[in-house]
Amino acid sequence: MRALIQRVSKASVIVDDVVQGKIDQGLLILLGVEDADEKQDLEWLCRKISALRIFSDDEGLMNQSVMDIGGDLLVVSQFTLHAAIKKGNRPSFIRAAKPVKAKPMYEKFVKYLSVIAQRPVETGVFGADMKVSLINDGPVTIWMDSKQKE
Repeated sequence: MRALIQRVSKASVIVDDVVQGKIDQGLLILLGVEDADEKQDLEWLCRKISALRIFSDDEGLMNQSVMDIGGDLLVVSQFTLHAAIKKGNRPSFIRAAKPVKAKPMYEKFVKYLSVIAQRPVETGVFGADMKVSLINDGPVTIWMDSKQKE
């Protein structure tokens, strides 16, 4: 399971000209699911994201988590995070899970993140053509992969 986490001042996701999810200060999480992902992958990722200290404290140091600041969360599914570009110029998405597996994992991720972070989680629409807008604060962008816990 892969996530691209962005610290934002604001973010939103629109589908068919309708706002599906919208947040103020917090985290925009782009989430990709692969076939090998299991429950422990999403649990590890949710715990890491909710405790990630990337918000400034009173001294300007990145020392607070989204939970510490009472920030918002927006999760958007993005299978392209599993693009393989080793050969040629056209990305291969063979590692990305098919919707029959990816959608339930995405939904479980959102639910578990809400429990761990103790706050509601805004979302996009799984599988839809989405327009994502954000104001990246910092900018701070962090890549996480549950298979490469670095």
